[in-house]
Amino acid sequence: METTMIVIIALITGLVTFVIGWIMSKYIGQGKIANAEKLAEKIVSEAEKEARAIKKEKILEAKDEALRYKQNVDNETKQKRNELNKLENKLSSRERNLDRKHDLLIKQEEDLTAQALDIKLREERIEKLQEELSVKIEQQNRQLEKISGISNEEARKILMDNLLDKAKQDAAREMKEIKDRARQTANREAREIIVQAIQRTAADHSTETTVSVVNLPNDEMKGRIIGREGRNIRSFEQATGIEVIVDDTPEAVVLSGFDPFRREIAKIALEKLVADGRIHPARIEDVVAKTTEEMEEKLIEIGDKALFEAGVTDTHVEIKKLLGKLKYRTSYGQNNLQHAIEVSYLAALMATQLGLDGTLAKRAGLLHDIGKAIDRYTEGTHTQIGAEYAKKYGEGPVVVNAIASHHEDVEAISPIAVLVKAADAISGSRPGARRETLETYIKRLENLETIAKSFIGVETAYAIQAGREIRVIVEHEKIDDALAAQLSTDIAERIQNEMEYPGQIKVTVIRETRAIGYAK
Repeated sequence: METTMIVIIALITGLVTFVIGWIMSKYIGQGKIANAEKLAEKIVSEAEKEARAIKKEKILEAKDEALRYKQNVDNETKQKRNELNKLENKLSSRERNLDRKHDLLIKQEEDLTAQALDIKLREERIEKLQEELSVKIEQQNRQLEKISGISNEEARKILMDNLLDKAKQDAAREMKEIKDRARQTANREAREIIVQAIQRTAADHSTETTVSVVNLPNDEMKGRIIGREGRNIRSFEQATGIEVIVDDTPEAVVLSGFDPFRREIAKIALEKLVADGRIHPARIEDVVAKTTEEMEEKLIEIGDKALFEAGVTDTHVEIKKLLGKLKYRTSYGQNNLQHAIEVSYLAALMATQLGLDGTLAKRAGLLHDIGKAIDRYTEGTHTQIGAEYAKKYGEGPVVVNAIASHHEDVEAISPIAVLVKAADAISGSRPGARRETLETYIKRLENLETIAKSFIGVETAYAIQAGREIRVIVEHEKIDDALAAQLSTDIAERIQNEMEYPGQIKVTVIRETRAIGYAK
């Protein structure tokens, strides 16, 4: 029973508690709802205010944008209107100008028509006057013919002849004055140019010799050079073409030969043999062959150095070799390579003074004597050989002609060729260039003239160009054209057999007939 009561009391208590809780929760929920509604109304009111503010701001911005756009449109419209006004003004101005030009053209056309009419009237009057004048001239000519006794054509011819003779005399006098002035000016300028060129390039380089000396470590080496029964020295001389002189000179042997290039090969080869110590025929041939190959390379180096010194480029390797060989050639003691470099300087200086191509003059001057590097082994003069080789290896016509014509074997075709000839003469004949004494020089010229005069039919002979040429004048009654040609060959052959000289000597035989009359 008590338990039941406890349960009932507990139920009643729970029910009361539930009712009280429900009432309290309902009361609290209504308060929250009222507060939420108030908060919502406040938020909506503020949102409406903010929306009205934003709307008002956007409306103002839109009005400002519209105002700016309207201003831009107005400005553009105003600018376009101004441009149109300018165009209209230009068009109006052009129209006015065209109207004025049109009026002017109409007026000019009217003036031209009037002038043409006036000219036509004048031409008619002139024609009429010319007809009258022709009639009067004809009448006067007939009267003059009657008075003078000669016809009109004869008088005209006499007058033309007189005028022509007078014009010829005046022209001849003027030409003579021009030539005299030009000759005086040319001689003076030529002397100045040549003197300046010589002063800027003159240098001594006489080096002629026909022997070379090879030093030995001891005199016992001479016996090894000679070899058993002379077999070593014979093999060496046969391989090099140079004579070996073994004399009493202590610790030295002499190499003798007229070819400096071969003598240089022999000297280097002998020095190698002496340094090596092995001297026998097979070794000699091997060393001489290797030295010859080395000298070919050395020739190119010497040629390159000469080209660089003269300022010449783009040259074939064979031309370089020929220039290198010129180092081992001399003419009256003047080294041919140094002579060629000097000629290139002289020719370039004179060409520059005259306003010509100095580079081309350098090239022609440097190569003018390359034929001397091979003329001993090839038939022909060094000018012919040099010109052929220069043409073969790509040199231009001006350079080829300068080589061929610097001794007047052919005619010069350019001023450069003439300058090379002059530079060659300056370099070879200036004081200090060559070692030949005055007595030897004069004797050589006398020998040339004596040989030429010894032939039958020779009237006289003159050695010119420092002995490079001899001109022989023959008696035309005794020597005809065929004999003159044969005489030049005979004289050249005799000179070649009886004299020693560098380079070549040109023999020119002159045969002429002159008829002279005197008017008394």
